[in-house]
Amino acid sequence: MGPMTTTAADQASLPGPGQDTPGTAPQGTAPVPVDENVWLEDIYGEEQLAWVREQNSRTEDLLEDAGYAELENSILEVLDSTDRIAMVGKRGDWYYNFWKDSRNPKGLWRRTTWESYLTDSPEWDVLLDVDELSRAEGEEWVFHGATFLRPAAGQPYRLALLALSPDGGDANRYREFDVEARGFVDPARGGFDLPTAKGNVSWLDADTLLVSSTAEGLPRTASSYARTAVTLKRGDSLAAAPRLFEVPEEHMMAFAAHDSTPGFERTFAVDYIDFFNRTNFVLRDGDWVQIDVPTDVNISAHREWLLFRPQQDWDLDGTTYPSGSLLAANFEDYLSGSRQPTLLFTPDDHTSLQSWSWTRNFLLLNLLRDVSSEIRVLDPSRPTGRAHGGWTATLLDACPPLHDVNAYAVDDEDEGPADGGAGDDFWLVATGFTTPTTLMRGTLERAGNGHDEAGTSGVVSRHATIKASPSFFADGDYEVEQHFAVSDDGTRVPYFQIAPRGLALDGQNPTQLSGYGGFEVSRTPAYSGTVGRAWLERRTTLSDASDGKAPHSRGGVYVVANIRGGGEYGPAWHRAALKENRHRAYEDFAAVARDLISRGVTSPRRLGCVGGSNGGLLVGNMLTRYPELFRAVSCGVPLLDMRRYTKLSAGHSWIAEYGDPDVPEQWEYIRTFSPYHLLKDAVEYPETFIWTATSDDRVGPVQARKMAARMLAMGIPNVWFHEALEGGHAGASDNRQAAALQARSQHFLWKALAG
Repeated sequence: MGPMTTTAADQASLPGPGQDTPGTAPQGTAPVPVDENVWLEDIYGEEQLAWVREQNSRTEDLLEDAGYAELENSILEVLDSTDRIAMVGKRGDWYYNFWKDSRNPKGLWRRTTWESYLTDSPEWDVLLDVDELSRAEGEEWVFHGATFLRPAAGQPYRLALLALSPDGGDANRYREFDVEARGFVDPARGGFDLPTAKGNVSWLDADTLLVSSTAEGLPRTASSYARTAVTLKRGDSLAAAPRLFEVPEEHMMAFAAHDSTPGFERTFAVDYIDFFNRTNFVLRDGDWVQIDVPTDVNISAHREWLLFRPQQDWDLDGTTYPSGSLLAANFEDYLSGSRQPTLLFTPDDHTSLQSWSWTRNFLLLNLLRDVSSEIRVLDPSRPTGRAHGGWTATLLDACPPLHDVNAYAVDDEDEGPADGGAGDDFWLVATGFTTPTTLMRGTLERAGNGHDEAGTSGVVSRHATIKASPSFFADGDYEVEQHFAVSDDGTRVPYFQIAPRGLALDGQNPTQLSGYGGFEVSRTPAYSGTVGRAWLERRTTLSDASDGKAPHSRGGVYVVANIRGGGEYGPAWHRAALKENRHRAYEDFAAVARDLISRGVTSPRRLGCVGGSNGGLLVGNMLTRYPELFRAVSCGVPLLDMRRYTKLSAGHSWIAEYGDPDVPEQWEYIRTFSPYHLLKDAVEYPETFIWTATSDDRVGPVQARKMAARMLAMGIPNVWFHEALEGGHAGASDNRQAAALQARSQHFLWKALAG
């Protein structure tokens, strides 16, 4: 997702004179409303950045008081804590970690042994100091991960491709790194060094990469992603590399990758048509063979297995498999024409599949049941024998209520337990709103007698705590509750409430309501020292004078809404708020707000909302459609101009989510949730803080700029804007930037709601 600039290559993304006046749209295209702020779309223009700096200064003057400085330092202390868990990934005999703290703001890529990791103070072998690299090269590098080359049998993992972003955006430079030599492989000696661009890279062999990129003149799609995949030999140029795969310009992205699992080596390509539809291919004898599934059925290959997760009900040879289910088939049998998959999981009204992970011999399913975790272990070697097939499933006893627990393999390619390997080991990461994150490690094995306690063949799991995060606030003073609001169409919408024990239900509690509601993303329970310190533990003295009671000190209430558009109840929950049904997500969020008010938790005077990205669009609609419910809105890296969103940064890739505003029939419904076009005179709007980042090459800063500019020009009071000059879509590339970003949002809301 590369940055939008004003270079010749990007001129098509910028409007020409008169383009944004009514009646100038191409014939058959929806009219383009007048846009007096189109000049702000030049992201790096001098005049535009001068406007940004002026607004930043104004906002900093408001927010950055003594209380802000204390808050920012408190948040930074959480982010920089050396006591938090150093999560690791296993490659060969080593456990790798990327770490940031106050002394290493850009981070250290490092590794250790398992024996050392088990100690309180592991001995870390530092492979790359990103701060040192940035100083040496004069570039503000942000580390985005490493992809290892599978070594020859019996050899250690040594070569990796490091993804480094120059500004925290989605565009990466890929550079070959030798972990034994602790340095980059010199390009003059054939080391891979790919120019900064959006894309993906996969090792084909020690001297060959599969590259999807927009660098060196390679074509891009209308969504700004790579349109081709090429085969890059060591020492050759990307521009001259032979084309391997190509997709139409109007599709979202081309992708190619090689699976190097011994005995199951395969090369795949994916034509991402849009966010939710794709066509999958496997390379056979030099030709691409399409894997015959509908484009909305997600697939994944693992050794001999091919897994399917349909996004909508899938009718296959007379049998209908429900949306959100999981099926398995033998990979080669399916390619040969067999169409009798095994049904592994069927969702119900309460339970959805979120993800899965293979160990060497078992399949772990991470489920949500009314937004609380449930984990099942499936054994492919033991079919159930039921009419519709299935594999024996065992419930993993590791999930307390109202918690998020995820299980995934440690190293499925290691030897199995019988050979002393970790092939059936798994990680468990558990967290809750008042439960600091815990890392556990376990081992799966078949029950010794072939049966579990229920008399069916099962799996025995043993797991133990390896690391535990510290507590960053007095979490025992707070309780977590789950409630359900009723939306306009009668749908029950769950939400989590985190509040002090013995909460006074007098409508006077400063309450922060958070949501997302898009792209099948689930909002699950998660511990946040930042929220604990910046919101729950802050104190104010408020009272409702009409009740005759003396004022008393109170803290904040934090609420997370699980609205439609998300994935909490699977694909159907997501599809319920797509395109012309987008209003349901906003009705759900407003229903949660009303429920909090009717229950006496808060009142419109004390209620604020916060959201980022698609969540920024959500709270932008709260601002413009439900201003009476909120006192304050914190709107981050948002979509707001839904008439031009497809022309800005990576916006074209989200047409499957929102619709195409160029199509008149679709603009008719899109305009009803386009906050930039819903602003009206003589409306009392909530206090508004809009924040973004110049280097965000996904949503981009343009929409935030234009919304703030229009609101200011309309004379709407208490409108504030801030744009970080680096940090990408996350808005921050190091902990200090992250602390400042979070402190500004939290401090703004607190001043508005608790003042």
